[in-house]
Amino acid sequence: MANFRIENVVASTSLGRELDLKAIALALGGSEYEPEQFPGLIYRIKEPKTAILLFRSGKVVCTGAKQIEAAGIPIKKNPEIEVQNIVATSDLGAPLDLNAVAITLGPGAVEYEPEQFPGLVYRIDEPKVVLLMFGSGKVVCTGARKPADVEKAVEKITAELKANGLLH
Repeated sequence: MANFRIENVVASTSLGRELDLKAIALALGGSEYEPEQFPGLIYRIKEPKTAILLFRSGKVVCTGAKQIEAAGIPIKKNPEIEVQNIVATSDLGAPLDLNAVAITLGPGAVEYEPEQFPGLVYRIDEPKVVLLMFGSGKVVCTGARKPADVEKAVEKITAELKANGLLH
C-alpha cells in the first residue's frame, strides 16, 4: 500500500438555481465580487481553510457544500458533488536521478527541463494523473478524482522505477 497525504481537494456542484451575486456579496462580508475582473464571487473561509467560487448560474467550486450552507446560501437537497482534482504528496524514500528517470520513462510522457523547473513531470494514462517527481524522492500527484487513483499512481511509479533500477 502506497503512503500518500492528500493536500487539497477541489470539488464542484450546482445549487440548482440562478444566483444574484451582487446581493450575496453584500450579505457575505469579506467576499470578493468584481465581475469585470472575474465572472464569479470569491468567498474565503479561514477555518477550515476554504475558497468558494460562486457563479451566477448556480455552479459552485469549493471543498464542500457544508461551508456554503454555513454561509447562509440556500442549496438544493442532496446536490451532486463532483471531485474535480485531488492533490496529494508522497515520498519514495530515496533520492532520484531525474536525468536517468527522464531517459528511462521516455520523451512521450515526460517533461524535464531542470533550467525551467526542478521537477520532472510524468503523465500517466491509467489512472489519468500527473506526477511531479523531485530529486529528493518527493512526489506530487495532481489530477486524481479519488484517493485510489493516487494510491495506484504512486504504486505504479514505484514499481516502474524499481524495475528499471532507479529506486532502491
